[in-house]
Amino acid sequence: MAVRVKLRLRREGTLRDVVALVNSGYEADTPQLMIPVGLAKELGLWPPPLGAREETFDTAGGPLRVWVVRRAATAQVVAGDTSSREVVVDLVISPLADEPLISDVLAGELEIAVEDFARGLWRFRWEPKERVRASERRQYWW
Repeated sequence: MAVRVKLRLRREGTLRDVVALVNSGYEADTPQLMIPVGLAKELGLWPPPLGAREETFDTAGGPLRVWVVRRAATAQVVAGDTSSREVVVDLVISPLADEPLISDVLAGELEIAVEDFARGLWRFRWEPKERVRASERRQYWW
């Protein structure tokens, strides 16, 4: 199991709820959300717009070509009875991703505290330690 949360993305009048994987191994300098091409299309970002930067990310599987759209949207975690604040995010479009991935910086900005990766348990940092939440079901993007 892993920790997945429901994110509400806002981009230029488009609102989309997606399930995203909290990926502690995705190190970034800014709040980044890596998204599959299918989601990029829904958000009006595919093909990559003018201003998107083509970059190569080093990953465990080798180099990955992506397109980075700076400050492209806002994201907030929606968790039934509460939600996080909205955070401005850089969207990183990956032709290989099959689900959205939350970077370490974005997880911190959203105040996600992982309690148990193996069991998929998490909470918001401001919640009591006894208040654990279960991971969302994986959402595939083909």
